[in-house]
Amino acid sequence: MRHGLGRLIVAAYAIFAISATARAGYQIATTFEQAPLAYSLSAFAAVVYGVATVSIARASTASRRVALAAVGIELVGVVVVGLTTLVDPSAFPDATVWSDFGAGYGYVPLVLPVVGLVYLLRTRRHPR
Repeated sequence: MRHGLGRLIVAAYAIFAISATARAGYQIATTFEQAPLAYSLSAFAAVVYGVATVSIARASTASRRVALAAVGIELVGVVVVGLTTLVDPSAFPDATVWSDFGAGYGYVPLVLPVVGLVYLLRTRRHPR
């Protein structure tokens, strides 16, 4: 298990995995037909957060690669969805975790992948 900042990052990802899963699950179960793209993106974000949580928590070389991919996908997702919601608000009739760069979540979805990538890149082991 990670220590210090790593534990905080894992905890943040775990919280987002749980909250995004709960939100997407409820939306898909109750009102999916109203905004299928938005709710599907929220479900996708939940999976990405879950993969990031587990892979950052592990200390193997393979899990580091998975974590880098998951956090990279998250960053691209939040930027693309954030830009799309600014340029064409009608593209998402209901908000996703990544809408407006994560404004509904205090912009944590925008900041978290940046912090995660910096952490992963600064803590990588260098071959001897």
